[in-house]
Amino acid sequence: MKTLRFGIEIETVGADRQQLTHAIRDAVGGHISSDFRGCRVTDSRGRIWRVVPDASLSGGMYSGEIVSPVLTYEDMETLQAVVRAAREAGAYADTSTGIHIHVDGSRFDAQSVTNLVKMVHKQERLLETALGVSATRLARYCKPIDAAFLQRLEARRPRTLQDVNAAWYGRRINMPDRYDQSRYHGLNLNSLFFRGTIEFRYFNGSVHAGEVKAYVQLVLALAARALASKAASSKRRDFNPATAKYDFRVFLLHLGLIGEEFKTARLHLLKKLEGSAAWKGQRRDRRGSGGGEDGSPGSEGSQGDAGAAPGNTPTEARAAA
Repeated sequence: MKTLRFGIEIETVGADRQQLTHAIRDAVGGHISSDFRGCRVTDSRGRIWRVVPDASLSGGMYSGEIVSPVLTYEDMETLQAVVRAAREAGAYADTSTGIHIHVDGSRFDAQSVTNLVKMVHKQERLLETALGVSATRLARYCKPIDAAFLQRLEARRPRTLQDVNAAWYGRRINMPDRYDQSRYHGLNLNSLFFRGTIEFRYFNGSVHAGEVKAYVQLVLALAARALASKAASSKRRDFNPATAKYDFRVFLLHLGLIGEEFKTARLHLLKKLEGSAAWKGQRRDRRGSGGGEDGSPGSEGSQGDAGAAPGNTPTEARAAA
């Protein structure tokens, strides 16, 4: 996961594009310039951060979309510094804003893309609930995985990315349009065929640096799991709001978001869900079990299976994937 390259687009309101541009420059150094696409900051490493307009945002002239350059995991602190600087400049998120995360698609073949689609489809209801995606955004900007696409994908058993392309569009398209309407899905493969990145659009807007980091970590973990898996199941997991926090925590552990390093990520990704992170159903946490509501290391212990959770067998943890 830490070897994957990524990029991020963060939509904000409350600050104009000049304010956002100067905030980015303060965070990353370098110099400011502009072109027909908007304002940009060339940082001290020669990478370009852009601030572009977005007509869908509610803030009018007091809005902007921050578009990062290609980043690596080592750039996480820099990304967080940019988010904090934008917030200090007056930027905030509202219901019109979202976050889009792109993962470098160069390492993906037909099997790994298929794995990713199936993994996301299986957990999509849980994922949407954990991220608090509004009904409006689900209906318009980040639709669930299309059932017809999934049916075509499973029927074709694609061996090449061209086969995946044909399943995505319903026919093979060699020169996809950047603005093809199929892009408005939570998992956007139009981006893969147009620019070579897999886009995740499920995320609400945020100028909380910890949340943004958690979102990136989740996407990278999903991508890494898809790349490492030989196969995946697409059968939808039953969704139970009463056990959603526990179920999603088990899934996060299966993805490798385990231990102290990812404790904050688990906190942010679990906080919107009901129930206990430590126990399924009505069973109460037992003193000394270490089963914290955040999925803290104490609740994971030194179990032999990284996907296992207290009171669970490794089989149950694997079933979450």
